[in-house]
Amino acid sequence: MVELSAEDNLRLNVLLAQNLQAVRIDDSKMVVYALTDKGEASVPLNPNCKDEKYIKQVKALLSTHVMGSPGGYPVFLKRWTRMGQARDESLAQLLMLGEEEAVVAAVGAAGLTDELAERAWWAMPNAENARHMLEKEAVATGKTGKVLAEFLVEFLPFEEEQRAMIESVRLVLQPGLISEEEKLQLWKRARAKRSFLVGFLHAIPDELPGEAEPNHRHEEVLNTLKSLIDDNVYAAMLVRVFDPQGQLFIKTAEEVLKKPSDQEVVESLLNAIAAYFSMVQPEQFTADDMAAICNEAECSCDENPKIRQIIELMPELQPALKAIVSLSCLSVKLVNPIFARTDTIGSMMRKKIKPVSDPIFEQLQALRP
Repeated sequence: MVELSAEDNLRLNVLLAQNLQAVRIDDSKMVVYALTDKGEASVPLNPNCKDEKYIKQVKALLSTHVMGSPGGYPVFLKRWTRMGQARDESLAQLLMLGEEEAVVAAVGAAGLTDELAERAWWAMPNAENARHMLEKEAVATGKTGKVLAEFLVEFLPFEEEQRAMIESVRLVLQPGLISEEEKLQLWKRARAKRSFLVGFLHAIPDELPGEAEPNHRHEEVLNTLKSLIDDNVYAAMLVRVFDPQGQLFIKTAEEVLKKPSDQEVVESLLNAIAAYFSMVQPEQFTADDMAAICNEAECSCDENPKIRQIIELMPELQPALKAIVSLSCLSVKLVNPIFARTDTIGSMMRKKIKPVSDPIFEQLQALRP
């Protein structure tokens, strides 16, 4: 069995005697870094065997100190899983094992606090970890949130996956994380990166930075349906979608739908549109057939009392009412059968999804001037 050199054993034990907050091991430089209540400390290693075996022994020492067992992260994970959920002290321990997988587990845990997020970011600063942490309200509203958001904005040009771009934009647009100027810059960059627009549609559907005219019926609808808005979700939805911000949402959704780059953009866009119209989503509908969705929405205009209430006042709104109900039913189930048979992207993908995208365009157009 490999043992640590006497010098390393002494220096590491001196390090462990301090109030540790997180540990990071650079196996390329063979250095152990530690974050303590007094700041950052480091121990250069002097291996007496192959680096890989030596690092394993270093991690065993850390595990023994933190957990009372040299088994390391996998053993700790089993115990953690059996507990059902991670307590705050358990997350703190994960950050002191010098294991990247343990840091990933910590940043993904629901109980992550802002203080632990700051330690985790020191231990393993990368875009995926930043996104996981910004999912937690405690982090997004804490002091670490702005640090993570700044990193994600700066890293966006280097992201290769569309999903990651969408999620980064969505997360940094949470209240208080970036300035209005930065938001506008991000919106301008979205002209060349349509996937950014999907992040905007998810995060701030009613506060998009661009400009748009209201639907020509907006004022008439607002005045005629004013008495219904509080008790009729269909009336409230029409007023929302006909105002300038609603029209900008429709315009932006159309822009992305015209030229989505890959399947992940399509799937996320469908979810963003459905979320926008979710207040009028039927309890039951045919989720995987666009023609059926439109037909069922048409029937609801005859059968739903609250929709009939609006049509009796303004019969010309029937196409718009059909549209908002249809768009509320969008989901990945519509494209799953297509994407299951092909991994094409770009123009070839757009051609294959036309049976889904063309009817969606028709419904979006029904809400435009």
